[in-house]
Amino acid sequence: MTAPRSFADALRARPLLFEPVPPALRASAARAARYTEQLLGLLREIPRLDALIVPELVDENHEGRPFYRSGDPRDFARALSVAADRDVVVNKVVAHLPTEDAVDAWTRETLERTIRHVVLVGGSSRYIPYPGPPVIEANRRSGPLLASSGGLLGNISIPQRTGESHRMLAKTKAGAAFFTTQILFDSEAIVKVLREYERRCREAETPPAAVLLSFAPLTEETDSEFVRWLGADIPERVERSILDGEEVDAGARSVANALRVWEEVLAGYAPGDVPVPLGVNVEQISQRHLAAAVDMLSAFAAVIDRNAPAETRTRAG
Repeated sequence: MTAPRSFADALRARPLLFEPVPPALRASAARAARYTEQLLGLLREIPRLDALIVPELVDENHEGRPFYRSGDPRDFARALSVAADRDVVVNKVVAHLPTEDAVDAWTRETLERTIRHVVLVGGSSRYIPYPGPPVIEANRRSGPLLASSGGLLGNISIPQRTGESHRMLAKTKAGAAFFTTQILFDSEAIVKVLREYERRCREAETPPAAVLLSFAPLTEETDSEFVRWLGADIPERVERSILDGEEVDAGARSVANALRVWEEVLAGYAPGDVPVPLGVNVEQISQRHLAAAVDMLSAFAAVIDRNAPAETRTRAG
């Protein structure tokens, strides 16, 4: 892999990120090592990669109590950062922290592990009284600590959610420097949100955060069920266009659809006076999707700098 640019520089110049699935909590050390080496071997073929995001894999019961399916994402993130020579970002569901003060403690522990960039995430239900703070309050607590070490704070954007641009502005004012979206399969909702978010930022005289559009490959019928469970919206026509036909080609059709959505967003958003910096985050939704997800990452690496603003092309090299 070639020498990287910093995550801060990348965010303003068409960033390209990859979000791998961490090893399962109960995976043996040997199995986790084999998986990690396979992942790194594939990523070494994509020098355009800017950074890696490591999610926190957690399910909730009906009371909102967490069940963790992977170990501490910071352990995997640190190993990847060293081996891949790339900045890493870790996700944290702050709703499951025991108190508001625990946000400060978690942030300090993260910085002590030399991880400076994080995405703070809320709980999955607005009807559950979680012990941890709302995302905006967590931003206000974590953001200054990260900034003091040169770190950046991010949040999640769900384009289909009513009032999303208003939420994004509030989170931006509370310290968010970037957003990763829910997995996208069409462009309509995200184009609308980008236009509204830019307008709100202009009116509030607030520089917009970067927005990383998230994509992931589907390879079989159960994948669409899973990503819907995650909260993604898949139009039936898109699902059928990807999954109808030979299963072996579904990954390639996913790549083609993701590239189409990316181009539609670039054409439909038409940034104005306060442009929202855009980038791409490719997600691997399970370990068996590694090859398909890296294929998608490679495809975006080949096109992401096309038609970029002049200053973006210059900074991207």
